Amino acid sequence: MELSELGYDDWCLTHYRDLIQPGFHLARVTRVDKNRYLVRNETNEVTAELTGKLLYSLEESQELPSVGDWVIVQYYDDNLLAIIHNVLPRKSYLRRKASGDKSTYQIIVSNIDVALIIQALDSNFNIRRLERYISMTKEGNVEAIILLSKSDLLTEIEIDEKISEIRNSNIDSKILAFHNQTDVGYRKLLEILEPGKTYCLVGSSGVGKTTLLNNLLGKDLFDTQAVRDKDNRGKHTTTRRQLSILENGALLIDTPGMKELGLMTTDSIEQSFSEISKIAEECRFEDCTHILEPGCAILKAIDSGELDQEKYKAYLKLKKETEFHESSYLERKNKDKSLGRLIKTTIQHKKKQQGL
Repeated sequence: MELSELGYDDWCLTHYRDLIQPGFHLARVTRVDKNRYLVRNETNEVTAELTGKLLYSLEESQELPSVGDWVIVQYYDDNLLAIIHNVLPRKSYLRRKASGDKSTYQIIVSNIDVALIIQALDSNFNIRRLERYISMTKEGNVEAIILLSKSDLLTEIEIDEKISEIRNSNIDSKILAFHNQTDVGYRKLLEILEPGKTYCLVGSSGVGKTTLLNNLLGKDLFDTQAVRDKDNRGKHTTTRRQLSILENGALLIDTPGMKELGLMTTDSIEQSFSEISKIAEECRFEDCTHILEPGCAILKAIDSGELDQEKYKAYLKLKKETEFHESSYLERKNKDKSLGRLIKTTIQHKKKQQGL
């Protein structure tokens, strides 16, 4: 196997040159299970650990290696163990607010070319949730393809209506409907997946991500559970992220279903709701909140029917939520820096006293 088959490209080459030293090698993280890692190079896949220096030099959890990361390692024990010394800068990523009330980021996967966003054509179908996923991909510099699973539940006309709903929300990503129990849409998906490119399956629990992955792999490598009769949904089975290589050479990562998609950058919101952002340029005041101000172009567009009110509400909700997370994150980061400076000053002061 060549590194290019693991996704190695010019981006990796440029940053690898800056970090490489004699005795060090390049590998890609294929699985993360808490503080345990699997890394893969041209010849094998082995367990890996972080150096203490790297672990304690990281300021935030998002700097820890994630599935998809390229890392600089040293091999030991006849190449059966790798020690991770550095993580290459990420060319792309998917991240969200950490679950709960923590004002910090959580990296989901990194160095992804395309995110395959799955929504089922049942009660799971939700335009507002889809907009959140699209915002996440735009913020992380990742292309998005929307996969609509369980296409057997609807007629072709009904599926077309669902696709129209997505298009009416100003989402222009490629859309493909499929059914896991047949080859409907499945063959077209295989044609989309390119060798050496990294894809990531994201979506809510029970929409069929793991079943799709098994189908693409051509074998039941990952556990799935039966569909529930009461709501026609599968149970959540994926508990960790893992990179797999398909027969055609494409790289695919499955991820656990995400109940919470807290976003943390207003730029990604503005990109996803670009039509609203464009209308906002006509507002009388530059700092318009688009709620009560006179001369608000967005409120005017709603009154005239140019802008859908539900989309406007979703935009305001996401914008408010994101601005809160951003401010909380920056506040926490500044506190951490202040604490770090205090600790450093205290240590220096004690050293001076001991010197006296």
